Amino acid sequence: MHSRIHRVFLPCLFTAAAVLPAQQYQQYHWVVPARAVFAPSGRAPVQIVRVEATVQIHDRAASTTLQIELHNPANTPQEAVLLLPVPDDAAVSNFAFDGPAAEPTAKVLLRDEARRLYDEITAAQRDPALLEFAGWRCVRSSVFPVPARGAQCVRLTYDHVLEVDAGRVDYVLPRSESLAADVPWSIAVQIDSRAPLGVVYSPSHELVRERSGELRTRLRLAEASRREPGSFRLCFTTVADPTRPTAALFAYPDPSIGGGYFLLLGEAPRVNRGRALRREVTLVIDRSGSMAGKKLEQARTAALQVIEGLADGEGFQLIDFGNDVGSAFKQPVIKDATTIGAARAWLRDLRPNGGTNLHDALLEALRGQALPGCLPLVLLLTDGLPTVGATREQDLRDLVAKGNPHGRRVFCFGVGNDVNVPLLDHVAEATRGTTTYVLPEEDVEVKVARTFARLGQPVLALPKLRTVDGSGAGVARTSDLLPSALPDLFAGDQLVVLGRYRGEDDLHFELTGRGPDGERKHTFTLPVQKASTRHAFVPRLWASRQIAFLVDQLRQHGGDPVGRGPDLFADPALRELRDEILRLSTRFGVLGEYTAFLATEGSDLADWSSLVTACQQRLGERAVAVRSGAAAVNQGCNLWAQKGQVTSNYRNFYLDAELRPVETAAIQQVCDRAFWKRGERWIDGRSVLSQRLEPDERIEYGSPRFAALLQQLQAEGRAGVLSLRSEVLLELAGKNVLVTWPAVALHNPTSTDSKETVR
Repeated sequence: MHSRIHRVFLPCLFTAAAVLPAQQYQQYHWVVPARAVFAPSGRAPVQIVRVEATVQIHDRAASTTLQIELHNPANTPQEAVLLLPVPDDAAVSNFAFDGPAAEPTAKVLLRDEARRLYDEITAAQRDPALLEFAGWRCVRSSVFPVPARGAQCVRLTYDHVLEVDAGRVDYVLPRSESLAADVPWSIAVQIDSRAPLGVVYSPSHELVRERSGELRTRLRLAEASRREPGSFRLCFTTVADPTRPTAALFAYPDPSIGGGYFLLLGEAPRVNRGRALRREVTLVIDRSGSMAGKKLEQARTAALQVIEGLADGEGFQLIDFGNDVGSAFKQPVIKDATTIGAARAWLRDLRPNGGTNLHDALLEALRGQALPGCLPLVLLLTDGLPTVGATREQDLRDLVAKGNPHGRRVFCFGVGNDVNVPLLDHVAEATRGTTTYVLPEEDVEVKVARTFARLGQPVLALPKLRTVDGSGAGVARTSDLLPSALPDLFAGDQLVVLGRYRGEDDLHFELTGRGPDGERKHTFTLPVQKASTRHAFVPRLWASRQIAFLVDQLRQHGGDPVGRGPDLFADPALRELRDEILRLSTRFGVLGEYTAFLATEGSDLADWSSLVTACQQRLGERAVAVRSGAAAVNQGCNLWAQKGQVTSNYRNFYLDAELRPVETAAIQQVCDRAFWKRGERWIDGRSVLSQRLEPDERIEYGSPRFAALLQQLQAEGRAGVLSLRSEVLLELAGKNVLVTWPAVALHNPTSTDSKETVR
């Protein structure tokens, strides 16, 4: 028999679903692509194999098409119903599935109707998972078959108008924050706009731009994000003048700090190639004996590609170092046929020899006379520890602090594992550069080319950001800004600034810097009155970057231990760093190798003293003591990833001391809370911080008090915290509330292994 496809077109339909008899809630498979499948008791559940989402956005109008592939492992056909949380004004325009059946229908349930349906399924299934979507409308389909040992493909399209907040257009595809919801999703988005596009950003998932123009951009979910949980969020802005930077703001309110947290995204202004700032690039190449062979050959090729990639009128210098230091020219030169020829010959004659005189190489690179009107950049390639000349870390840090008269930006490349990682990181951080680590099996040329491509067209040098009042005078409205010193802006860059704000009045920002035509000033008025708990990713991103900053401060105390006492943490300032790292990790659920012990069952969350001791031990043994080798490179990679983090990291992914990827499921980030798993209980990170882990009140599912609690959390945008399976200890207004589920027998248990998972 040939299959046929059923379709129904339901423009702007907002009809309630027919109410099913209570016993029928246990008869069907409830397919919720945003979360899981809820199966009848005793039956093998239908499985969601994959989900493909295609999103078309025209200005503010969005059309979302989901194609859901299901598999039935049972020997008999099974019936299923599709449930899909959708935005407020969504309207179903198409619903279809394969195979013979009654004419299919799909209906949009209003919030209260959807809530009643979720409650009834939750009660029947004894599974709180659907409560995560309390507060959302819902599409409910008619019953459709999934053949025995076969597949079913369901297709649904809904349309809605996107919200606009201070010029920022927001798109949200509701999905579960549960780590167990790991069905692979493919998401492709096309944005068409009548005005030029400015900021295009997803705080939830990593995106790849497949094609981009002024009025259209095509995006897809990066492969690494296909199994990432959480609602898919996307925002974009449009600009009246592409030569001026645009900005968008996300704000999260936190009365405990007198304001909240903010994320400022600024799109670099667009300029023609000939209108960008000119660059002066100094390449500093390690030619010590350990660079012999493939590494030096790749460094030569990378250097040649860089200087040939410079535009006419831009300058360069070549410096090599082993026991001593040499250079191709007495001072930086302008790129032309003659200087390129001399550079080729110089690179061809480069031979490996001697030790690693990093101090004198940096001295030569930083003190050289700069070409006027150019942005001075240094690309430093080295594969070893300093072994010749001044080798103390403090001497090299002092050189960077005091011996950089022209403000050169140093971009370091650590080739292999035998480099002083904290030292290279400090050199880069102190000069507005970055460090890239080239692992033993990786290609130096590729890593250098990737970094240099990003540095292609400088458009704003030495940018500074401050808050001002209506008259333009500076006011102190923000604190704890990250990064503290803004990097230079290049064409295609996004300026990302996280911080804390005070007050509830609109924030007025002033961005200044040097552009191609001299000093430039741009102002943005960014309202915070629409600050929302839906923007919980903002404080979490800030906390992640802040932890990286604090760890880096500790690492810099590890070099040159002469004159330092045996206990580094006898210093009150360093104890303060330790305590803040632990506090932020606990509250916001940001894990790394220094606080991974928080996710293990053997760690007593009720004993803060033991947690402090464990944190201090890991920081001392790893961040402070380890300076080189794979166990140092992994820390450098992790910290640079955290410093530049712009998307959620639900699984707390990081690299361990052997450079293996690690993630954990024993911590769950839901809404704006972090929960730690201990036995059959999830514990609010705020309760851990207050060291009060016993409940002040017990609330059982189904009770009148539970209904009131759910309504309260729904109004606050936090209903998802009740969707965690098993008991939930929740801190509310300074009190601990323990939510319990009677006779828990969940059909879809989550994978909550408290151990680290090495992939």
